[in-house]
Amino acid sequence: MSGGDADMMEAEAEAPPSAPPREVGPASDPNGIRNLLVMARKLINQGKPSQALEAVIMAMKIQGGDIAVSQGLSRAQELYRNKIQATSAADELASLFAECAIAEAIPLQPQIPHQMTSEEEPIEPDPQERSILAETGRRQVMLDAFSDGSSFVCLQCGGLVSNQRKEEHYAFWCYKA
Repeated sequence: MSGGDADMMEAEAEAPPSAPPREVGPASDPNGIRNLLVMARKLINQGKPSQALEAVIMAMKIQGGDIAVSQGLSRAQELYRNKIQATSAADELASLFAECAIAEAIPLQPQIPHQMTSEEEPIEPDPQERSILAETGRRQVMLDAFSDGSSFVCLQCGGLVSNQRKEEHYAFWCYKA
């Protein structure tokens, strides 16, 4: 081996790896997996959920391969669907109560035809408008999100999206973007 080769090997050994090793199996380093999970928690706290998910998937891949990742994601999807089904009835009831409260709070006014100018925009969604949330009995979620300003309705797909996740929604989730 020449002196140049030895110097290059030392430089590679000293340089931090750009990505964690992608070995699969029980011989994997448990500290590497632990470090990935710690990094995922830090990313969540920094408001970077997509990057945190990538770190968790890498840890799962190191521990159990692609099969473990597939099984984990399937299980998470199943838990999410079960949670949605369980809360659907309660959300529908809350939505009905909210509609009653809104109907009582809004004074009855005669309908005067009004031409909206291009500068005017409705501040709140129309409570009678049909949306995915309304159709699934979760209209109150949308009304709450608009009232506190934490979310917006995507004009392309109609999804309710947190303002913090706007770029990620358009980049990864919006099917019409």
